[in-house]
Amino acid sequence: MHRLARTGGTAELLRWLAGRAEGWAGVVGPDGTVLHAAARRAGAMVPDVAGLVAESASALAERGVQAYSVDTGEHTALLFPLSGFSPGGFSPGGFSPGGSSPGVLSPVLHSPGAGDPAAPVLAAVTPRPVAAGLATLLADVVLPLSLCLQAETLERKRRRVDLAESRGREAVLHLLMTGQLSIAQQVAGALRPRLPDPVRVCVVECSGDDRDEVARVCVDADGGRSWIVRCPVYARHLILVMPVEDAGDAGEKAPEPGAAPTDETVAARVGDCVVGVSEPVPLADTATGYRQAFHALAVARELPTRHARFGVSPDPALVVGPAGRRWADELLNPLLTHVPRRAQDPGSQELLATATSWLAFSSHATDHLKVHRNTLAARLRLIGELLGLDLHRLADQSALDLALRVRATPAPACTPEVPSSAPPFPYASGTSQAAGGLDAILCRPAVRDWADQQLAPVLGAEETLRTWLRCEGRLGPTAAGLGISVPGVRKRLTRLETVLQRSLLRPPSARYDLWLALRSMDLAAPRH
Repeated sequence: MHRLARTGGTAELLRWLAGRAEGWAGVVGPDGTVLHAAARRAGAMVPDVAGLVAESASALAERGVQAYSVDTGEHTALLFPLSGFSPGGFSPGGFSPGGSSPGVLSPVLHSPGAGDPAAPVLAAVTPRPVAAGLATLLADVVLPLSLCLQAETLERKRRRVDLAESRGREAVLHLLMTGQLSIAQQVAGALRPRLPDPVRVCVVECSGDDRDEVARVCVDADGGRSWIVRCPVYARHLILVMPVEDAGDAGEKAPEPGAAPTDETVAARVGDCVVGVSEPVPLADTATGYRQAFHALAVARELPTRHARFGVSPDPALVVGPAGRRWADELLNPLLTHVPRRAQDPGSQELLATATSWLAFSSHATDHLKVHRNTLAARLRLIGELLGLDLHRLADQSALDLALRVRATPAPACTPEVPSSAPPFPYASGTSQAAGGLDAILCRPAVRDWADQQLAPVLGAEETLRTWLRCEGRLGPTAAGLGISVPGVRKRLTRLETVLQRSLLRPPSARYDLWLALRSMDLAAPRH
């Protein structure tokens, strides 16, 4: 019994009891509901075992006795309560199985009030006559079975608590990613540790199903100072919002002098994980930090150390100037001022979160937002109608992504306006009229310098990149345009990820920045 309790729990104990009883064994609630059950074989069950056991369990609860037997024409049901039971107070001689008339309920060891009326009941249905020693066996199994049930109940509660905490942390990360910093800090106040500021964002890609084990390694590596979230989009990813090294608060456990950073420690301890880390960013820029960490992850996959930090690269939102901010405000105004017609329709904040998630995760936004794909599609249609954009076209996606990033960037951080000598350009090919003013922004000298820096690693050899972006980031049309196979395109893009130090094949992808950079470079080229 104890071996089965340790290795198989309630299910294995009941299966073993059903075999010993040559019939049916189960755990029944005081109202007669069968909670767990096992049968030796289908033919071993009486026709109405559930009804028989339910009737017997109800009578047992009403009379407050410690054991019952009830006989039918061919079977005997034996019942024992699973709490308030004293093994030393039971005598198997109290049962007289087979001695009562069929259909008569026989109380044994009557002790009113001794049992818990809400306790579950162990029940066994066995063919008559009852095998010698079966009643004693059932009495003996009450204790290990009760312990198994209690342990399993506690485990279910622990899992519910873990799930609630995981969902709470995921909600805080979602608030940070959508720029709702004050609400995120309020929600995080109920959990630990408190949110650090500034932070590095780290993405850990685990192998197989060991994400929980890697999470424990992360907690051990930094003493619980990092905010650890199981990624809702990628099942193998952990997201760590880490305090910047040597920037611990008085209420936190400071890292030991000379200790390796958490991300490097995790990469060293877990032999098959891959780690990407962002630059230090303010807590309000967690979304930027996540994108940087994801790009670093793409680079780390190709390195022997399986670890990479994001290379220094300016955000395009920092170089668009006041004119870019005015353009972004004008583009986003219909969305920011949207008032839903019905109370159940999404408001402007919900639509902003949907747009941000769609641009970051594409079709995986359903997992991030916890919505049905039809709901996502309906929201995207509404956003597209409000903004005059086609959110399935890369040009319009790039314009909206830049506008959202400009909006999230503090105004003083933007590069001051520098007059541009370039003449106005028509709308970019493939962009809507609403996003057409983007060309004038991309002609700014600061933006052109940014574009040159982005494309410098592939300058003169950007055919694959251009074709891929022209084909909306789809591998099949890109392969056809280049005259090579789809695996060949994937290999080329993987090599470009290493060269550019950016993620291309999996969202969040750098394709928006690269589209903007190529467009800026083309606008700066002499026109004939």
